[in-house]
Amino acid sequence: MYQAKFVRTPLDPAVAAELHCGDIVMLTGELLTMRDAAHMRYVAALESGQEPPVDLRGQVVYYAGPTPARPGHVIGSCGPTTSGRMDAFTPKLLKEAGLAGTIGKGPRSPQVVQAMVDAGAVYFAAIGGAAALIAQTIEACDVVAYDDLGPEAIRRLEVRDYPCVVAIDAQGASIYEHGPRDWRIPVD
Repeated sequence: MYQAKFVRTPLDPAVAAELHCGDIVMLTGELLTMRDAAHMRYVAALESGQEPPVDLRGQVVYYAGPTPARPGHVIGSCGPTTSGRMDAFTPKLLKEAGLAGTIGKGPRSPQVVQAMVDAGAVYFAAIGGAAALIAQTIEACDVVAYDDLGPEAIRRLEVRDYPCVVAIDAQGASIYEHGPRDWRIPVD
């Protein structure tokens, strides 16, 4: 039986270093949502020497574009999007902005994995198809930047016991490499 590790965000580098590929984690604290358009703007600000609108040091970015909240709810569905779409931007955010972790679905490029190792960052996999369930862990949601991007605006989420798995740890071990090998069923 697996036992979950309870982790607070923003993510402490010492805690990130102790997480291992395959660990089940329950995150509590602050997450920031960012998708493609927000990444492009943020990186453009960094490259032009402008002050970005949000400090990413120690933060965990969730690749999600939440749907509008129904009356009486904090947020609508809030499931992960494919992480590879952010791979062109992630190394710069890790190196220059101090990003400590990301959450999404699917594998990452070798360049992102190396940048994670260099930064001591962690990639968490969220459960695809469980957007409504994930939304139940979100206690507050506020737009903090790029409001004109609608669902792709940067949002600050307050979460309690947000479930995920360490997909790639700070040492570069990946469930996308180890999982298929470790769970391969021999064929006669």
